[in-house]
Amino acid sequence: MVKSALPLSFIIGSRFFGLFIILPVISVYALELKGATEFLVGVLIGVYAISQIAFQVVFGYISDRFGRKNSMLAGLLVFIAGAAICAVATDIYTMILGRFIQGAGAIGAVATAFMSDMTKEEVRGHAMAMMGAFIGLSFTLSMILSPILSHRYGLSSLFYLSIAVTVVCIVLLYTAVGKEPKIAHSQAKTPALKLLANRNLLLMNISNFMQKMLMSAAFIIIPIAVVRYFGMQKSDLSGIYAVATAFGFIAMGVGGAVGETRRITKQILIIGVSLFVASYGLFALSLGHKPLFYAGVIIFFIGFNLHEPILQSMASKFSKVSQKGAALGIFNSFGYMGNFIGGIGGGAVLNFYGLDALAAIVTALCIAWLVSLKWLDNPNIFKNIYLPSDTDADLAEVEKQKGVVECYKNAQNLVVKFNSKLTNEAEIKRFLGV
Repeated sequence: MVKSALPLSFIIGSRFFGLFIILPVISVYALELKGATEFLVGVLIGVYAISQIAFQVVFGYISDRFGRKNSMLAGLLVFIAGAAICAVATDIYTMILGRFIQGAGAIGAVATAFMSDMTKEEVRGHAMAMMGAFIGLSFTLSMILSPILSHRYGLSSLFYLSIAVTVVCIVLLYTAVGKEPKIAHSQAKTPALKLLANRNLLLMNISNFMQKMLMSAAFIIIPIAVVRYFGMQKSDLSGIYAVATAFGFIAMGVGGAVGETRRITKQILIIGVSLFVASYGLFALSLGHKPLFYAGVIIFFIGFNLHEPILQSMASKFSKVSQKGAALGIFNSFGYMGNFIGGIGGGAVLNFYGLDALAAIVTALCIAWLVSLKWLDNPNIFKNIYLPSDTDADLAEVEKQKGVVECYKNAQNLVVKFNSKLTNEAEIKRFLGV
């Protein structure tokens, strides 16, 4: 599992690194670009998400049909092209164009689906937790490196670093990542509207949307509040982020290890949302109260990092093998829609109504999100049976049995996934005659 998961985790972590490393400082450094306004800085933060929204589902469907590796290569090359444009940009409009092209290399769902293809569901949670840990690590490194590198070498240094890391990813893709497994199933491709109608997938999509929206809004609020409301220097951001990410890193370890081992991922999801409510509530009350603001930043980082190891894992458990690329593409598109709304909406509300109004609006949305999770199933109710791949079974007939979610074959096994609340392993084996 580790041999397959490690290089894929590095690749997806590096893609998030390209997003994260810009966020901590872009709202203050981009204002120095020719033609920049607060609104256009919000566009700059959100435009990456627009192209991700457009291309995540496209890359997901393409990878389901034509394979994961080639889809990932295409996305990584597009990302490099966009980063190169950003690195040489001197005006806000060129920077926006570069970020749009960067986002068009939308391989997040492809990499997650690839990870799912190569791991059994019983250990997939640990593989996804590893991937989440790399995402969390990229987040932590970004918070530390971004203010230091941009202060010493300028904003362009962050894009050059992203290019170098992406080149390493391409090498790993063809030297360290194993062959794509061949999977046989009886299911037709699922239309996107049907995937959107699935209650569990929809709630996971909303969760990804909200988490990423909060992140974009936070990275508008934090740098501008530090410089404008508290009279500090841009270089002071590194110290604030370092303390907050230390707490976040601990939370990430807890979320990944405890959530999957003790099968309490839904509970951790709810705890994270509760922390978001608390953090934005503190932001709303923090004008003139620096300690409250610092507490809000730390609580936000804890909540965000609690979520990172489990979100992708939970979404993958609710999607079938035949639809995984498409389902995770939609899941990631919702996340990037959140990035866009958080950037554009956050910038506009901050510009016209101020910090307290923005924080209050987000707090109310978080409370609604928390209530909606009442209708999310615990993903641990789904179990798998693994039989030899030469087991005689009509896949379509097996899937008609009560409680059976899907049935498919890979090189090693016939796999039957079922809802343990509706049926059990003995009943399914009895039907199969084994």
